[in-house]
Amino acid sequence: MKVMHDGRSITVEVTSDGAGLVSHAGTALVAEVAEMVGLTAALSRGLAGLKQRRRGHDPGRVIRDLAVMLVDGGECVSDLGAVREQDALFGAVASDSTAFRMIDRIASEPGLLDALRDAHARARERFWELHGAPERLTLDVDATLITAHSEKEKAAGNYKGGYGFHPLQVYLDETREALGGLLRPGNAGSNTAEDHVAVLDFALAGIPARYVEALEILVRADTAGATHGLVDYCREARMRFSVGYELTEKVRAAILTIPQDAWIGALDQDGSARKNGEVCEITGMVDLSTWPEGSRLIVRRERPHPGAQLSFTDHDGYRFQAILTDQADPDIAVLECRHRQHAHVEDRIRDDKDTGLSKFPFKTFALNEVWLEIVMLAHDLIVWTQALALDGKLAKAEPKRLRYRLLHVAGRLAFSGRRAKLHLQDTWPWAADLLAAFQKLKTLAAATR
Repeated sequence: MKVMHDGRSITVEVTSDGAGLVSHAGTALVAEVAEMVGLTAALSRGLAGLKQRRRGHDPGRVIRDLAVMLVDGGECVSDLGAVREQDALFGAVASDSTAFRMIDRIASEPGLLDALRDAHARARERFWELHGAPERLTLDVDATLITAHSEKEKAAGNYKGGYGFHPLQVYLDETREALGGLLRPGNAGSNTAEDHVAVLDFALAGIPARYVEALEILVRADTAGATHGLVDYCREARMRFSVGYELTEKVRAAILTIPQDAWIGALDQDGSARKNGEVCEITGMVDLSTWPEGSRLIVRRERPHPGAQLSFTDHDGYRFQAILTDQADPDIAVLECRHRQHAHVEDRIRDDKDTGLSKFPFKTFALNEVWLEIVMLAHDLIVWTQALALDGKLAKAEPKRLRYRLLHVAGRLAFSGRRAKLHLQDTWPWAADLLAAFQKLKTLAAATR
């Protein structure tokens, strides 16, 4: 192999006789966070009944290692080998067959999937104690399509002509955490109220009860959430709702009668005036008597970006959108801006597709349900690691960038007596960030003892 060094081309000889080298050293940071928030311990308690032999692998550690593997970029159980071969960093890791049997047992025995969810919730409570709880709870509900490339149980054709699954998930906007997920066949309806209610039940169960009782909760969804079943559920649970609303002929007719001076400027996410966009409330212009008392209809108009294709609902060069909400805030620009932040859920889903969600590896539907829960564990391990140990851009970086800069960093592990030291390459641009992250966790652990 030839490389350039000091302006000269030199030949590099490749050998496999190195000693003390470890790869994916930064991923050990994620495993440390799992320990700190009590995730491994909670999983071990919840799945204790699965351990068959005294010296066998701890079930909680197996699930933890699978989640860490997904954070590291793995896509299936066999990718666990990349973690297994780093025993100096991660300890004894189960074989692929053991990990598969663990997933199979969780899928087949009643109550174990709920035990996994409960362990996730307990770890979240500990994370909030360490980092601070949010001041309000905004639950974003959205679905995505996942392609299945082979025959799998309940995989089906979807409305876009593809084939696979249509999972529905809930994320907490304030912290970016994954609160709940519901695996569904590919032909599951986008606006099925029963599914929205079920996944929100999972989400609420994943939040410590005292916060559910004390904090204001807002449920956001796109037009698929504009169903009486969902908004009635929100009202009964004392949660606010903000959902997209279909531009029916009656809504469009009301919009076209709005006086020009009734429109007010929309807001950007930082609270400044939005250059392109105006909002108006038309609650009194449309019959909302079938919706819960206090429901409001707010519309926005904006000029489409150059090259965008207009639709039949556009008028005079404007594109319209509507939201239905029961929030009492008098500033409709704030309410409309708050609803637009529902778009953050697309970033969360994209991150998950880069962390195990892009494929469901098993033929059996129940096993894939367990896989979805492990994906959400991996999602939160990334969020918790960033919040507790990282700063600046790395604290918000997407999984791919985080792996390239921190998680996949190699190092040299040196042992001296009963102590070991991991040496990072000092010229690596993010070595100082990784070192600071490990030290920050160490300081936090000492302060919480």
